[in-house]
Amino acid sequence: MDKLIIKGARENNLKNISLELPKNKLVVLTGLSGSGKSSLAFDTIFKEGERRFIESLSPYARQFLGGSEKPDVDSIEGLSPAISIDQKSTSKNPRSTVGTVTEVYDFLRLLFAKIGVPYCPNHHIPIQGDTKEEMVKKVLALKEGSKVWVMAPVIMHSKGEHKAVFEKYLHEGFIRARVDGEIVSLEDEIKLDKNKEHDIDIVVSRFVMKDGIRDRVSEALEIALKFSGGFVKVMYDDNELFLSEHYACKECGFTMPKIEPRLFSFNSPLGACPECNGLGHRLEVSEDLVVDPDKSIEDGAILPYKNQEKDNLTNAELKQTCEHYKIDMKAKFVDLPLKQRKIVLYGSPDKIDFKMKSSSGRVHDKIDYYEGVITNFRRRYLETNSDWIRDWIETYMVECECQTCHGARLNKAVLSILIDGKSIDDLCQMSIEDLYKFFDTIKLSKTDEQIAHQCIKEIKDRLHFLENVGLEYLTLARGADTLSGGEAQRIRLATQIGSQLTGVLYVLDEPSIGLHQRDNQRLIDTLKEMRDLGNTLIVVEHDSDTMLQSDYLVDIGPGAGDLGGEVVAAGTPSEVMANPNSITGLYLSGKKKIELPKERYKGNGKFIEIKGAEAHNLKKVNAKIPLGTLTLVTGVSGSGKSSLVNEVLYKNLYVKLYKAKKVYPGKCKEIKGLENIDRVIQISQSPIGRTPRSNPATYTGVFDDIRDLFSQTNVAKMRGYDKGRFSFNIKGGRCESCWGDGVKRISMQFLPDVYVPCEACNGTRYNSETLDCTFKGKNIAEVLDMTVKEAYEFFDTIPKIKSKLQTMLDVGLGYIKLGQSSTTLSGGEAQRVKLAYELHSKITPKTLYVMDEPTTGLHIDDIDRLMKVILRMRNQGATIVIIEHNLDVIKLADYIIDIGPEGGCRGGEILYQGAPEGLAKNELSYTGKYLKEYLK
Repeated sequence: MDKLIIKGARENNLKNISLELPKNKLVVLTGLSGSGKSSLAFDTIFKEGERRFIESLSPYARQFLGGSEKPDVDSIEGLSPAISIDQKSTSKNPRSTVGTVTEVYDFLRLLFAKIGVPYCPNHHIPIQGDTKEEMVKKVLALKEGSKVWVMAPVIMHSKGEHKAVFEKYLHEGFIRARVDGEIVSLEDEIKLDKNKEHDIDIVVSRFVMKDGIRDRVSEALEIALKFSGGFVKVMYDDNELFLSEHYACKECGFTMPKIEPRLFSFNSPLGACPECNGLGHRLEVSEDLVVDPDKSIEDGAILPYKNQEKDNLTNAELKQTCEHYKIDMKAKFVDLPLKQRKIVLYGSPDKIDFKMKSSSGRVHDKIDYYEGVITNFRRRYLETNSDWIRDWIETYMVECECQTCHGARLNKAVLSILIDGKSIDDLCQMSIEDLYKFFDTIKLSKTDEQIAHQCIKEIKDRLHFLENVGLEYLTLARGADTLSGGEAQRIRLATQIGSQLTGVLYVLDEPSIGLHQRDNQRLIDTLKEMRDLGNTLIVVEHDSDTMLQSDYLVDIGPGAGDLGGEVVAAGTPSEVMANPNSITGLYLSGKKKIELPKERYKGNGKFIEIKGAEAHNLKKVNAKIPLGTLTLVTGVSGSGKSSLVNEVLYKNLYVKLYKAKKVYPGKCKEIKGLENIDRVIQISQSPIGRTPRSNPATYTGVFDDIRDLFSQTNVAKMRGYDKGRFSFNIKGGRCESCWGDGVKRISMQFLPDVYVPCEACNGTRYNSETLDCTFKGKNIAEVLDMTVKEAYEFFDTIPKIKSKLQTMLDVGLGYIKLGQSSTTLSGGEAQRVKLAYELHSKITPKTLYVMDEPTTGLHIDDIDRLMKVILRMRNQGATIVIIEHNLDVIKLADYIIDIGPEGGCRGGEILYQGAPEGLAKNELSYTGKYLKEYLK
C-alpha cells in the first residue's frame, strides 16, 4: 500500500476528517495555530502507530510500557512503525550533554581507550605499562657486557625515617638498597631526615649481560614486581630504565588506572571528578548572598543571622570573635579591612577562649577556633540529615564551576590521556565544525590508524549529520538541558539519520524553529535524505520554504479551536496555492502578505548603549538601542544574539533595577542610558507555571474577575460564598477528594505515575455545592472548560473580563481553554500568555520588553496579528527588543542589530546597526541577503 488512509479522525477539535497521505514522501501539515495539525499528526497518526507497536509485544513487555489508549479515529490503513521527534522530549538531566545524546561521546570514549596516550599530569611525559614478558625483552635487548642492577622501588618521594622499611627487607633476605641515589648496605644503620622526601629502591639482583641469562632476568623482575607492587628500576652503565605493570610515571610514580571506555565516562566513579561527581559545577556558599555590605554586623550585615536572638550562641560566638580581633561591629561591613572580613566569613587563625551563656542560662566555655559563617555553612550542608536545613542553606548558595576540574567533569588522570595533544574534554569543548576538521586532518601512526579507522568514521558521520541540520556551532560538552526546543529536535533528527532506518513513519514538530534562513535549506535537504531512504515524513510546519519543497501539503483550518479541525486544502504546494479557501495558499502565492510599515519609528531620541560586551562568544562589541522603537537582533544560529540581549542587556538591567542577588549578568565594560528605563520585562518561552494547577486564566488575572462575578450570583449571595469559594486551590469550594486537582495520582513504584479522573467530582475540581452557582446557565467548571474565544462571547457584557480576554485573542490564543494546565502549553503559547498579561499592564516610555523568538509555533496569519499587538505596545512608547529569524518580522523593525558572520567562535561581531534597508545592502550579512526579497 503506497498510501496512509485516515478515516473519521475526531481527536480534540478534528471534525471527523478523512484523508489520504502518500507514503515515502515529505508531507507537511500546516494551518493556523490551534487548527488541529498536532491533533492529526501526533494525537492521531503517531499515537495509533505507537499503540499498535505496543500491542504487538508480549503481555509481559506491555506491563512495563503501560497502556496506550486508542485515538478517536475510525481507522488508519497503511500505518508504518512510527517515531515522534517533538520538542518536549528533551532530557533535563544535568548529566546529559550533546555528546551523550548523539552518541558521539560513546565513540570518543572508545577511541581514547584504544589509541589514547597517557601522560603524567605532574611531569607531562608519556607513561605506559608493560607485561612481565615485555619487560624481560627490554632488559635482554641491553648491550652485551652491560652491568645491570635490578631494583624494586618500595618508597617514592615519601617523607620519614623509614626504619621499619629497612628492617623489613633485611629480614626478607635483601642485602643492599639504593637510598636517594646512593647504594647502601641494609646491615648498616641508615639515618634519614624525616622532614625530607626520600626514594628507596631495594637491590634484587646484579648481573652482567650475556647469553643464557633469560631465566635469571625473569626471576629478578618477578621478585622486584612482587615487592614494589608492579614497578621495576633497571640500572645499567650509568643509565636507568623504569618499568611498570601499570601506567606509571617514572619520575613521580603517578599511576593510571586500566584504560578502558568507562574510564572516560563522567557518570562513572572511575572517571568522574571526585569534587563535583562528574557534574562540572557545584553549589558554593556565596559571599554576596550571605553579607549585606552596606550594613554593620550589629545592624544585620550577616543575613542568615539577622532574625536570630541577640543572646543566641551563634551571635555570642561572633561577638566575642569581633572583640578578640578588635573588629568594629558598628562599621559598615564593606569598610572593614579585608583580613577582618575574612575572619568573620572563613574563620579565625588562632584559638579563642569563648565564655558564653545561652538564653536558658547554661554556661558554655570552650577554647577553639572561630569557624566562620561560610565555613560553618559548608560543613553543615555536607553533614546535615535535615532536608529543611539543607534547603535553607541552599538559599545562600550559587552554582559555580568546579575548581578542581574547571567544568571538564573528569578527574586529572583521564584528562591527561591525549590523542594528537588533545584530551577528551578539549575535543568536547570544540564546536562541531572544528571537531569535524580535527578528525579530517588528524595524523596517526599506521597501527593507530588501523585501530581507529571505523571509530573515526562513525564520529565524522554523526558530526556531518549535525552540521547538516545547522548545529555546527554547538559543542559536545553543551548540556542537553540548555538546548532550545528546536536545537534538541534537530539533534534527535541527526541521530535518526545516523540510524539509517527505512520504512519508518517520522512525525516532526516544526524542526525549523530557531534556524536562520541560511541553514534552512540544509535542514530541508536532510528531511529529503530521510525520505529517500524509504521513509514517510509527516512534518507540522509553518516555514514557507519547507512547505514549497514538500511533496504533499495539507492545510488544516480554516480557523483555530472549534473553528478549525477541517481539511481546507490538500495536494501539491502548487495545488494548495491555487485554492482560494486556503489562507496558507494565499500567503505562499503572494496574494496575501504582511505589509511593510509606512514609516519606521526613530524613537524618542534617547539610547541604551552597551560598551565592550564579551559574554560567551561576543568579542567586546558595542551596541546602541534607540528607545521607543522596535529593535530586532538578528544573525545565524549561535552568533551571539541571546548572549547580547538576554545575558548582557536584560540581566544587567534586571540587577540594577531590582537589586537581584542570584542573577549573574554577562560581562561588559558599561551600559549607558540605564536611567531612561525603570521597568524591564523578559517575555520568554519558559512555562507560566510549574504545576498543573496553573493555567492561562490564573496567570493573566482574568480568573480573579470571574470568581468575583460568581460570588455575586444569587445562589452565592444566599449561601454567603465569597470569591475564595470558587478557587480550586483552597479548602471550601474545591473537591476535597482530589484537593482540587481534578485527577488522582496513583504511584506505580518504579513505573511512571498514573493519573485518573477523580470519581467524586468527575474532573471538575469543585464540590457539588460550588457547582450549584451559575452565571448565564454555566457553572465555574464549565467556564474554565471554555476556549478564550467562547469565553469572550460569553462574557460580552462584563467589560473588565472581556478586555483581558481580548488581549488573549489579540495574541492569537483564542483556541486555548481558560483552565488548560500550564504544563500542556507549548513554549510559544506560554510566551503569548505572558504577552497578553503585559498588554493589560501599564506600558510607559520607560518600559523595556525583551522577547526571544515570539513567532515560534505561529502561522504567518497569526504572526501578522501578533506583530500588530507588539507595534501597538511600541506606539504607547515602550522599547521592544526581539531576537528573531523570521523575515516577515525583521522587515517590520525600526532598527536592526545584526550579529555574525557565523556561529560559535566565528561569530560574536556586530555586522550592522540601523534600518532594515541598510542591512539588505550589507554584503557580510546572511540576514541582509535573504531580507532583500522581503523589502520589495
